[in-house]
Amino acid sequence: MNRIIRFSASDNEFRQQSRRIRFQVFVEEQHVPEELEYDEFEDVAVHYLAFQDTLAVATCRWRHTGKGIKLERFAVLNDHRGQGIGEQLVKRVLEEVVPLQKTVYLHAQEQVTGFYEKLGFVPSGPAFDEAGIRHFFMQYKPGSGE
Repeated sequence: MNRIIRFSASDNEFRQQSRRIRFQVFVEEQHVPEELEYDEFEDVAVHYLAFQDTLAVATCRWRHTGKGIKLERFAVLNDHRGQGIGEQLVKRVLEEVVPLQKTVYLHAQEQVTGFYEKLGFVPSGPAFDEAGIRHFFMQYKPGSGE
């Protein structure tokens, strides 16, 4: 099991580690414009970092919206993918947000919809473009995963 910590944007050390991961995954790998990656919700979101030993290797955040609780910015460094870190991160966030009894949803990139389906998310509606990448709206439905 990897260590996962929750932090606020005011924690500068963890914020910088999270930004480094997001920059590598979204800006460098997926060519998302940097100005779209870091937005006005950084300070109000609840952030997480997953560590392997002392190295931060994955990050994500969630925030309250008019639709419920939106999970977003899930990023795992390339060399650490396929090791269950993303799944641990999603499960940790769900443990914290499901008790809030609000709709839990995310915008999943097309290539990871199967990953989220296994964790209990159900896609709905047509595909849409976000930052030049095809996404699907997915809502958490407990018991719908494998």
